[in-house]
Amino acid sequence: MKLYSAADPAALPAAAAALRTPGAVLLLPTETVYGLVCRAADDTARRRIFELKARPDVKPLGWFVADWRAMERYGAVFSAAARVAARAYTPGALTMIVPLQQGGTVGFRVPDHPLLAALLREVGEPLAQTSANRSGAPDARSCREALAGLAGEVDLAVDAGELPPDARASTVADFTGATPRILRQGAVKLDL
Repeated sequence: MKLYSAADPAALPAAAAALRTPGAVLLLPTETVYGLVCRAADDTARRRIFELKARPDVKPLGWFVADWRAMERYGAVFSAAARVAARAYTPGALTMIVPLQQGGTVGFRVPDHPLLAALLREVGEPLAQTSANRSGAPDARSCREALAGLAGEVDLAVDAGELPPDARASTVADFTGATPRILRQGAVKLDL
């Protein structure tokens, strides 16, 4: 495993290069908690995330994207309420669940963390993501805590130190029905 400080200028190019390797999973800081990421189109890497977290495979992974409008290229359907929320709360700590044209749903977030935003621009595609903790365990507030709690090793980790004690996971809102619903109240207070 390669470990970088978030302050190291080499962290961004190293993370982008690692993501180009099939099966690669990274541990990164976000504005909420530490998270695991891989290319959303990389089936092997997504399976590794489930193994690292001991996460039931019936719980889908969310996506990080650079801009919410890019989701339409992947078949996301936005209601009027979803568009209003996306414009008002992204980038930020809001995970939005929207329907897909081909059926099913996707949960995505536009992160407001400088390293992660730059990585998304560099990679140019969605990253599958989830918090970097064992399924059911508390969120990881430090790189060391995240690494200790995983059931295996990531390919690359970026250490941004301890996250603030008041950092909260993202708010999760479901925009798939006629009326939006908050599924998890987190860092963003939505007025739906």
